[in-house]
Amino acid sequence: MRLATKIEAILYLKGQPLSLTEIAECAKCDRFEAEDAIIELMSDYAHRDSALEVIETTTGYSLQLRSSCLHLMQDLIPAELGTGSLRTLAAIALKSPILQTDLITLRGSTAYQQVQELVELGFIRKRRQTDGRSYWLEVTDKFHQYFEIEQISEILSLPQ
Repeated sequence: MRLATKIEAILYLKGQPLSLTEIAECAKCDRFEAEDAIIELMSDYAHRDSALEVIETTTGYSLQLRSSCLHLMQDLIPAELGTGSLRTLAAIALKSPILQTDLITLRGSTAYQQVQELVELGFIRKRRQTDGRSYWLEVTDKFHQYFEIEQISEILSLPQ
Protein backbone atom coordinates (compact mmCIF):
# COMPACT_ATOMS: atom_id res chain seq x y z
CA MET A 1 0.00 0.00 0.00
CA ARG A 2 1.25 3.47 -0.90
CA LEU A 3 2.20 5.58 2.12
CA ALA A 4 -0.10 8.39 0.90
CA THR A 5 -3.01 5.91 0.81
CA LYS A 6 -2.19 4.71 4.33
CA ILE A 7 -2.10 8.30 5.59
CA GLU A 8 -5.41 9.01 3.85
CA ALA A 9 -6.93 6.10 5.79
CA ILE A 10 -5.39 7.36 9.05
CA LEU A 11 -6.82 10.87 8.55
CA TYR A 12 -10.22 9.42 7.70
CA LEU A 13 -10.29 7.10 10.71
CA LYS A 14 -9.02 9.68 13.20
CA GLY A 15 -11.54 12.28 12.02
CA GLN A 16 -9.55 15.19 13.48
CA PRO A 17 -6.46 17.18 12.55
CA LEU A 18 -3.19 15.36 13.22
CA SER A 19 0.29 16.81 13.49
CA LEU A 20 3.03 15.53 11.21
CA THR A 21 4.55 13.70 14.18
CA GLU A 22 1.24 11.97 14.98
CA ILE A 23 0.78 10.99 11.34
CA ALA A 24 4.32 9.56 11.19
CA GLU A 25 3.72 7.58 14.40
CA CYS A 26 0.44 6.13 13.12
CA ALA A 27 1.92 5.33 9.71
CA LYS A 28 5.12 3.94 11.27
CA CYS A 29 7.40 6.10 9.16
CA ASP A 30 9.63 9.12 9.75
CA ARG A 31 8.41 12.73 9.58
CA PHE A 32 10.08 13.40 6.20
CA GLU A 33 8.36 10.41 4.57
CA ALA A 34 5.06 11.49 6.14
CA GLU A 35 5.49 15.05 4.89
CA ASP A 36 6.23 13.86 1.33
CA ALA A 37 3.19 11.56 1.41
CA ILE A 38 0.95 14.36 2.74
CA ILE A 39 2.09 16.65 -0.09
CA GLU A 40 1.38 13.86 -2.58
CA LEU A 41 -2.05 13.29 -1.02
CA MET A 42 -2.90 17.01 -1.05
CA SER A 43 -1.89 17.16 -4.71
CA ASP A 44 -4.01 14.09 -5.53
CA TYR A 45 -7.09 15.68 -3.98
CA ALA A 46 -6.41 19.06 -5.62
CA HIS A 47 -6.37 17.45 -9.07
CA ARG A 48 -9.46 15.28 -8.80
CA ASP A 49 -13.13 16.12 -8.71
CA SER A 50 -13.76 15.07 -5.12
CA ALA A 51 -16.02 16.17 -2.30
CA LEU A 52 -13.07 15.76 0.07
CA GLU A 53 -9.81 17.63 0.52
CA VAL A 54 -6.70 17.38 2.67
CA ILE A 55 -5.86 20.67 4.32
CA GLU A 56 -3.32 21.96 6.81
CA THR A 57 -4.88 23.62 9.85
CA THR A 58 -3.28 25.28 12.85
CA THR A 59 -3.48 21.94 14.70
CA GLY A 60 -2.36 19.65 11.88
CA TYR A 61 -3.52 17.97 8.69
CA SER A 62 -7.13 17.02 8.17
CA LEU A 63 -9.27 15.14 5.64
CA GLN A 64 -12.51 17.05 5.38
CA LEU A 65 -15.51 17.88 3.24
CA ARG A 66 -14.85 20.70 0.77
CA SER A 67 -16.59 23.93 1.75
CA SER A 68 -18.57 23.81 -1.51
CA CYS A 69 -20.26 20.64 -0.19
CA LEU A 70 -21.07 21.79 3.35
CA HIS A 71 -24.68 22.53 2.42
CA LEU A 72 -25.17 18.79 1.80
CA MET A 73 -24.15 18.00 5.34
CA GLN A 74 -26.67 20.47 6.74
CA ASP A 75 -29.40 19.04 4.48
CA LEU A 76 -28.61 15.36 5.03
CA ILE A 77 -27.56 15.24 8.67
CA PRO A 78 -30.21 16.80 10.85
CA ALA A 79 -29.01 18.50 14.01
CA GLU A 80 -31.29 16.37 16.14
CA LEU A 81 -29.16 16.34 19.25
CA GLY A 82 -27.64 19.18 21.18
CA THR A 83 -24.20 18.94 22.75
CA GLY A 84 -25.60 18.00 26.18
CA SER A 85 -27.70 15.17 24.73
CA LEU A 86 -24.76 13.91 22.70
CA ARG A 87 -22.58 13.86 25.83
CA THR A 88 -25.29 12.05 27.76
CA LEU A 89 -25.65 9.54 24.92
CA ALA A 90 -21.87 9.05 24.86
CA ALA A 91 -21.85 8.39 28.63
CA ILE A 92 -24.64 5.83 28.23
CA ALA A 93 -22.88 4.18 25.28
CA LEU A 94 -19.56 3.95 27.12
CA LYS A 95 -21.05 2.58 30.35
CA SER A 96 -23.96 0.65 28.79
CA PRO A 97 -25.88 -0.54 30.66
CA ILE A 98 -25.84 2.19 33.29
CA LEU A 99 -28.30 2.98 36.05
CA GLN A 100 -30.13 6.24 35.49
CA THR A 101 -29.20 7.33 39.04
CA ASP A 102 -25.51 6.83 38.22
CA LEU A 103 -25.95 8.77 34.97
CA ILE A 104 -27.57 11.69 36.85
CA THR A 105 -24.65 11.69 39.30
CA LEU A 106 -22.28 11.78 36.33
CA ARG A 107 -24.13 14.26 34.08
CA GLY A 108 -26.39 16.29 36.41
CA SER A 109 -30.17 16.65 36.65
CA THR A 110 -30.54 17.95 33.07
CA ALA A 111 -29.83 14.37 31.98
CA TYR A 112 -33.43 13.40 32.92
CA GLN A 113 -34.77 15.47 30.01
CA GLN A 114 -31.96 14.30 27.72
CA VAL A 115 -32.73 10.64 28.54
CA GLN A 116 -36.39 11.21 27.63
CA GLU A 117 -35.33 12.79 24.31
CA LEU A 118 -32.94 9.92 23.57
CA VAL A 119 -35.65 7.34 24.33
CA GLU A 120 -38.12 9.18 22.03
CA LEU A 121 -35.51 9.25 19.24
CA GLY A 122 -34.89 5.53 19.74
CA PHE A 123 -31.18 5.76 20.61
CA ILE A 124 -31.56 4.28 24.10
CA ARG A 125 -34.02 2.10 26.00
CA LYS A 126 -35.01 2.14 29.66
CA ARG A 127 -35.61 -1.01 31.72
CA ARG A 128 -36.99 -0.87 35.26
CA GLN A 129 -34.40 -2.07 37.77
CA THR A 130 -35.68 -5.37 39.27
CA ASP A 131 -34.38 -4.71 42.78
CA GLY A 132 -34.57 -0.92 42.97
CA ARG A 133 -36.42 2.18 41.84
CA SER A 134 -34.11 3.34 39.05
CA TYR A 135 -33.89 2.34 35.39
CA TRP A 136 -31.18 0.60 33.43
CA LEU A 137 -30.24 2.61 30.34
CA GLU A 138 -28.64 1.05 27.28
CA VAL A 139 -28.09 1.94 23.65
CA THR A 140 -30.29 0.40 20.96
CA ASP A 141 -29.65 -1.07 17.52
CA LYS A 142 -30.67 2.31 16.08
CA PHE A 143 -27.74 3.89 17.93
CA HIS A 144 -25.33 1.38 16.38
CA GLN A 145 -26.81 1.86 12.90
CA TYR A 146 -27.03 5.66 13.08
CA PHE A 147 -23.48 6.13 14.30
CA GLU A 148 -22.18 3.13 12.29
CA ILE A 149 -20.62 1.56 15.35
CA GLU A 150 -20.66 -2.20 15.82
CA GLN A 151 -19.18 -2.21 19.31
CA ILE A 152 -18.02 0.61 21.55
CA SER A 153 -14.96 -1.52 22.35
CA GLU A 154 -13.83 -1.00 18.71
CA ILE A 155 -13.58 2.74 19.30
CA LEU A 156 -11.90 2.38 22.67
CA SER A 157 -9.22 0.13 21.17
CA LEU A 158 -8.28 2.58 18.38
CA PRO A 159 -4.73 3.93 18.72
CA GLN A 160 -4.65 7.40 20.21
